[in-house]
Order: sequence, then structure tokens, then C-alpha cells
Amino acid sequence: MQIQYFNRGKNCVEVEKVYGDAGVKWLYNSFWGKFLSNSLVKAPLSILYGQLQDLPMSKNKIPGFIENFQIDMSEFLPEKGKDELEPYSSFNTFFVREFKDGAREIEKSPDKMPAFSEARYFGYSSITDDKTIPVKGKFLNAQELLSNSKWTETFKDGPLLLARLCPVDYHRFHFPDSGHVLDHYKVGGLYHSVNPIALKAKEDIFSTNVREVTILETENFGKIAYVEVGAICVGRIEQSTDLTTFERGQEKGYFLFGGSTVIIIGEKGKWSPSSDIIDYTNKGMETYIQLGDVVATK
Repeated sequence: MQIQYFNRGKNCVEVEKVYGDAGVKWLYNSFWGKFLSNSLVKAPLSILYGQLQDLPMSKNKIPGFIENFQIDMSEFLPEKGKDELEPYSSFNTFFVREFKDGAREIEKSPDKMPAFSEARYFGYSSITDDKTIPVKGKFLNAQELLSNSKWTETFKDGPLLLARLCPVDYHRFHFPDSGHVLDHYKVGGLYHSVNPIALKAKEDIFSTNVREVTILETENFGKIAYVEVGAICVGRIEQSTDLTTFERGQEKGYFLFGGSTVIIIGEKGKWSPSSDIIDYTNKGMETYIQLGDVVATK
């Protein structure tokens, strides 16, 4: 299965080079992979694999990873306390690398929402039960995704943006606007891959994977449910702030090793994803967008 996406910055369709492609296909498409998946996607094994990326020996993978995926390291800072000659002490410190000042610009217009992740986006103006994931199956509604009846009505039929982060991507996520936090809670679950190959094989991944939910009251876009979804081999989801008040573009947190997803849901009619995201979503294709670029408008 070839995964294509539209790269907005380059204005062209590209083919995704998948990290661990053979392993994902084996896990979700082969007899033995399906047989063993119940153990492989449970927390202890997935977290253990993620923790192995903290070991000093794991840094030996970094040069090959950078070369294979052609990552422009001139945009990134070394780990704190390190220099350019030996910038990272482990694969995980490389994985959560930070942008240099000025590497990305955050959209400032109050009626435009900046990208909260550097990722591949699907977008919907209104999520209802008749919406479908482009690869297969019924899409999530607020009740399934948030797992909290307190907020179901607030976000019923609201707009949704789904940002899929590949292992090669920048893995820090940011606030889409200024405001304050109304609620934060964790939802237990599994650690399935969020790769389209896995989504095609198993349609309930986003509602059964482990996730963290933060309810935001924003200055310009009303209430937003901000959901970080764990994935296979994600060691953990880390929050960078005390989750009280926040500023537009401020870092919210990061994922340790593994491909992951950030989903935001809004109140009905408050905002809508950018037209190109919606157009490509309707074609079954994600749109790759850099951190801070426009992803929605009022």
C-alpha cells in the first residue's frame, strides 16, 4: 500500500517513506502478526520499547535515520548541554529535538488558526456519524473520542482536525491559540499504530488507543478539545506546561518515540478547516503542513 499526501509547502503530491513499513504490514496484514498483536499493542511492551530509546547505545541509530529520511538538521537545536559535534545522547533526545528560533513562524491573525503540529492533516467542518475515515470505517464522534459525557454535547457535530505525526517528524505539539485550560484527563487504552495501513485493518484505533484530553477555552475559536493519541512504541506523552493558561504557538508537550496523532475538535460553527485540507480529505489524502501555518479559519 503506497501512502500519498499533498505537501502544501511544495505544492505537490508526495509518497510517504514509512519508518518500519514492513513491521506495520506484518502486524496488521499477516496471520501471525494479527495473532500476536493483542500482546504487542499493550502498554508494557510498547512502553518498554520506547524506553529502550533512552539508552546511550540508541544514539547509534541517529545518523542512518537522518540520512534515510533526509532530515534537515540545520533547523534543529542540539540537546540542552550538548554541541553540534555530538548533539544527542540517545535516540529519544533526537526524537524530541526542538526547532531553532525562527525556523517556523506562527500565524498571528486572530481569525486564522496556526498548525499545532507539523504533520499530515485530515479535516472536517462537522463530524457526524455518517463521516468516514478515508481509508475505511466509521469516523469518530466526540463521545467515542473524548470518553467523557461532560463534554459530549459541547463538541457534538463540531469541526475536527486530525494531525498524524510520523516517526520522522518534529514530535512536539503546540497550542493553536491563547486562552486557559478548563479540564484535563487521561483515557487508558492500547498502543496500535496510527499508520494508514493499520487504520485500514482496524477502524476503531482512535477510540481504543491511550490518549490525553485537554479542554481549552481559547480567545478566538471558542472551546477546543485537544487530544493526544498514543501509538505503538510511544514511551509516553509528556505535557510541557502546568495546563493552566497558555499563549498561541506555545509548546504544549511532546511524544517520546513512536508515530503519534493530535486531534482537535471545536464547537459547531466556530471555525472550519482550511479549504485545501478539506478538499484533499474528500479525496482520501492527507495534507502535510508545517508548524504555525494556517489550518483553519473562523
